[in-house]
Amino acid sequence: MPLQVLLRYLTSPRCRHPAPIAVSPPPQLTAMSAFAFIALYLLFDAIAYLDPLYGLNITPWNPDPALGLLFWFRYGRRAALPWLAALLAGDVFVRGMPAGAVVTVLGALWLTAAYGAIGAALRRYAGGELFASSAGLSHWLAIVVAGNVLNALGYVSLLSLVGALPAGQWATGVLRFGIGDTVGMVVSMPLLALLASGAGRARLREAVWRAETPAYLALACCVLWAVFGFIATSEFKHFYFLFLPVIWAASRQGVCGAALIVFVLQLAIVAMLKAGGAPTIAVSELQMLDAMLALVGFFIGIVVDERRQVADELKQSLRVAAAGEMAAALAHELNQPLTALGAYGKACEHLLARGDTGPLLQGAIGRMVAESARAADVVRRLRDFFRTGAMQLETVNADALMDAVARQFQLALHEHGVRLALTAAPDVRVRVDRLQIELVLRNLFDNALDAVRSQPRAQRRITLAAARLDGDLLCITVEDSGGGMSEAVAARLFEPFVSSKASGMGLGLVLSRAIVEAHGGSLRAEAATRGVFRLVLPALAHGTAGDDER
Repeated sequence: MPLQVLLRYLTSPRCRHPAPIAVSPPPQLTAMSAFAFIALYLLFDAIAYLDPLYGLNITPWNPDPALGLLFWFRYGRRAALPWLAALLAGDVFVRGMPAGAVVTVLGALWLTAAYGAIGAALRRYAGGELFASSAGLSHWLAIVVAGNVLNALGYVSLLSLVGALPAGQWATGVLRFGIGDTVGMVVSMPLLALLASGAGRARLREAVWRAETPAYLALACCVLWAVFGFIATSEFKHFYFLFLPVIWAASRQGVCGAALIVFVLQLAIVAMLKAGGAPTIAVSELQMLDAMLALVGFFIGIVVDERRQVADELKQSLRVAAAGEMAAALAHELNQPLTALGAYGKACEHLLARGDTGPLLQGAIGRMVAESARAADVVRRLRDFFRTGAMQLETVNADALMDAVARQFQLALHEHGVRLALTAAPDVRVRVDRLQIELVLRNLFDNALDAVRSQPRAQRRITLAAARLDGDLLCITVEDSGGGMSEAVAARLFEPFVSSKASGMGLGLVLSRAIVEAHGGSLRAEAATRGVFRLVLPALAHGTAGDDER
């Protein structure tokens, strides 16, 4: 039986498929769904019944099994009876039973079993999403090709044994039937799979309403007209132009765009052939070329979708990293106002205990209100930055930035025996979001502290220096006595998920560089025998007035 043969092939080492994927039980099949499937199957069968071999169910493009596979993929073995009915109805109403009643029934039984084996393999080995990854696409293609080869061998052999196929035409029948089913499934199944799911239909609607979709569809029509206008004399020399709209759609809209343009091209080609276009061209060759178009488009689309998914995941990871950095910044920035609130609160208690309700108490309460407003402002600014990247710029002296980060690490430096060399900062002012730039400096300083811990205590040293550069630039350098880094490490240090820390996520420097570049500056690491990071920011020109000077 084809089911056992196909599953044995799929589980062999040569096939290299992953372990079976657990699938959810199929939903209940209603009579309305079954009748709708049979009607749609017959419609597909009638449209695709083109250039049949001896009037049999052997055509160069057979998309209706793609619909049946999706039906089986959804309902499992419950789809067998409706599919058998659809096959029998197609032979009766579309082809007129050219092989006779008995052969028609036997052939329908064989095809139901063979197609069902392919559908079962897809449910078991391709997972819930057939076209969600390049691996899934490869598994789908391998199952479809292997299943159609076995199906063609069995079905055409049956026709030959009963004399429905002339002697000597067995190989031709196997080739035509296998190619027709494969082309139909490859071209049609991705679009039908999108139409069968709510999320897929939403993606298709979004794609159809984009301005570029009519543009690449119009380009496809123009290219088809040009190709079919010269194809009879040029022997496919112009067919490669059809790759232009396919690549356009796939690169812009992923698998969704590729499925749409490939199906439209196939329908257009079938319509032209039925209208009598390109009479000297072998239909099977034309369909194989269309299948190649489809595969190129789908693999490009899968790569585009995967890259977008990775980008989305990276954005989410950066948000998680930003949340950690923001939490550290929030803890530091709230420390002073909360400490002040506690001090003023104790003062108020003391004044109330003395019965003093005059100006001193009113002043302490006013300062408490001011400190609470300051704390709320810190929370708001960090929240706005985390959500939208918004900045609140203020003019800050270089020495204020350096002193702030040095004060924060005093205890850690003393605990680990690290000497800090803090050089005098030049009289330079920068217009920045102070919270964000201090976050970057804390990250650099924390990395330097981690780097020097591997050195003997007598050699642990961190230098924090600032200098004014030509072109009104401020350069803040964080240098440590750690092991340094090679050129290869320095080149990749700001890539996501690249970290020299065993427990690091590799996102802190990525976030730091994004913040600095948003301020119009730059952040780089130098390859040296010690750790060196240079933060460069635009400085205010001498004599320039600024707000909120510190």
